[in-house]
Amino acid sequence: MRYLISFCGLLLVFGLALLMSKNKKEIKYKNILMMLIIQFLLAAFLLNTKFGYILIKGITKVFDHLLSYANTGISFVFGGLANKGETPFFLSVLLPIIFVSVLIGILQHFKILPFFMKWIGLFLSKLNGMGKLESYNAVASAMVGQSEVFITVKKQLDKLTPQRMYTLCASAMSTVSMAVVGAYMTMIEPKYVVTAIVLNLFGGFIIVSIINPYRVKESEDILTIEDEHKQSFFQMLGEYIMDGFKVAIIVGAMLIGFVALMDMINSLFDIVFGISFQGILGYIFAPIAFLMGVPWADAISAGGIMATKLVTNEFVAMINLGEVAKSMSAHSVGIISVFLVSFANFSSIGIIAGAVKGLSEKQGNIVARFGLKLLYGATLVSILTATIVGFVI
Repeated sequence: MRYLISFCGLLLVFGLALLMSKNKKEIKYKNILMMLIIQFLLAAFLLNTKFGYILIKGITKVFDHLLSYANTGISFVFGGLANKGETPFFLSVLLPIIFVSVLIGILQHFKILPFFMKWIGLFLSKLNGMGKLESYNAVASAMVGQSEVFITVKKQLDKLTPQRMYTLCASAMSTVSMAVVGAYMTMIEPKYVVTAIVLNLFGGFIIVSIINPYRVKESEDILTIEDEHKQSFFQMLGEYIMDGFKVAIIVGAMLIGFVALMDMINSLFDIVFGISFQGILGYIFAPIAFLMGVPWADAISAGGIMATKLVTNEFVAMINLGEVAKSMSAHSVGIISVFLVSFANFSSIGIIAGAVKGLSEKQGNIVARFGLKLLYGATLVSILTATIVGFVI
């Protein structure tokens, strides 16, 4: 029965995507079917096989070591600040982002990341039937972040059509950057973080291919990656350290604001209506959670967490999931965990539009105009990934 429900969830995702499609004749159904099959195979491999278990364990150990190295620096600066037995969220989850940012900078500086991003992107372009630039951008977004990725292709931005810009932005919103992966792994099970990152990559191509189908002429399918201005190694280190610190501070500030605001709104709704705001959102999103494979007993709680992620960000939603996870089934927690691993929320619209506008005012204005459609598509990617995971766990 649950497989039938999840199948209905898949039909819902594709139906909602088709509803927004303006050029159904250009949809490449063969490529979409191929990528959907790959998603199922990857989900089954990562979550249900011994090799998948070993792979995820290996990745988890790498990030555990990175976080332990990061904690060495954090303890040196903030040692004694935390009470014994307590670890403040800012110190344990956000500040390690600085160290991961430094590692990304080193891999960028020595041209290791650009090499992998370019060739993986070229391989994916053969699979998804999209342009080389679109495929590269999806991989690069997962490596360097949703705003920084546009710097690497800034020479081509002004030449892109609105359709291609939508694809680039949707990829950036559907994925998460490596800088915050370690933070996620301290809040939800690492196997769901890894699975979501891989599946979202293909899910982004699938949803965009339906909502925003187009053909790229061979003469236009040119990938030009912008080299960063030449810096010395230590200049680069300083820049990436500060970039990581800015991300940690910005996320921390957003959490303070959003968590406090959500608590106030919940209290007001509770006084006026006898139910919290998140409780109301839970009822609204519960049917979607149910079709994703969440049992109805957990659907309202799951729906509230999904809605929280949409209107605030994934960190706030992960905190909420941690508070109620013990009262939910492991199956429900797995599905919702995967749903939360993306940048699909309202604040990302402003982040992406601002990043593009800083490089090209014309394209920034175009991105701002299709902001809600962008969020719509990225949210469908999260639902698609969660539904597939609901099938295999």
